[in-house]
Amino acid sequence: MTVLVTGASGFVGRHVIKFLSQFDVFIIATTTNIGKLEKFQWPINVQYVEYNLRSPLDQLIDQIGVPDALIHLAWQGLPNYKQQFHELEELPFQQQFLKQMIALGCCNITVTGTCMEYGMQEGCLTEEMEVFPQTSYAKAKNSLRCYLEDLQKDYEFSLKWLRLFYMYGEGQNPTSIIPALQRALDEGQPQFNMSLGDQERDFLHIDHIAEYICLASLQTKIQGIINISSGKPITVLSLVQHYLEQRKQNISLNLGFYPKPDYEPQSFWGNNSKLKKIIHESNRRV
Repeated sequence: MTVLVTGASGFVGRHVIKFLSQFDVFIIATTTNIGKLEKFQWPINVQYVEYNLRSPLDQLIDQIGVPDALIHLAWQGLPNYKQQFHELEELPFQQQFLKQMIALGCCNITVTGTCMEYGMQEGCLTEEMEVFPQTSYAKAKNSLRCYLEDLQKDYEFSLKWLRLFYMYGEGQNPTSIIPALQRALDEGQPQFNMSLGDQERDFLHIDHIAEYICLASLQTKIQGIINISSGKPITVLSLVQHYLEQRKQNISLNLGFYPKPDYEPQSFWGNNSKLKKIIHESNRRV
């Protein structure tokens, strides 16, 4: 089985490749900068290919053929979620790439979405809920999901739309809270500036995120929208405190220095019942 992973050098992609390589599959890892992939020490069942979604798909297919499955992670323009770029420029290329791949016969499609698709809704978020995306990024992602669901009227393929909640871990964007905290610790800064930290989020370590993406992609029994979440809310402040406790480090927390993002609700987390079924099925097969 051949699995194509786009965006393989990104924060999520590098961890997905690491976990996916444990399965009996041949992996094709694409990136816009091949040099980023060459620094990772992955097993021999991984082929590196430089490819940009803005390039003709023929250039990629001539090298790799049509893959059996696709894990599509590539998306430009992050972490600026409000840029109109996502809807006006990135979305059309995403649609074109995925439609062509499906038309060529790739019939197992997994695409990462975002919990931001739910918009300003609070509480436990389920896959069946109506969505109200607020940012350009979330709107573009939701439009892509609707586009793919509409394509299923004309093409027969499995679609797993994975809504990723909050992640942390090695390789994360340096402006995210945990990397920023660690940088403050490494530099010996007297205090760490953050928001009040009372907002509740659904956090998962990137190793778990990567594992769940792989498990969801390699099965076709459970399809559609799938929350990749812990199902448990935790405050941002608690996450920071837990991180410090684990590493036995201390720093003064300057709470309220930053305002809360205006595009996120105060308290939300994901219902992960569908994900649990996937995990249960995968364990039963082992």
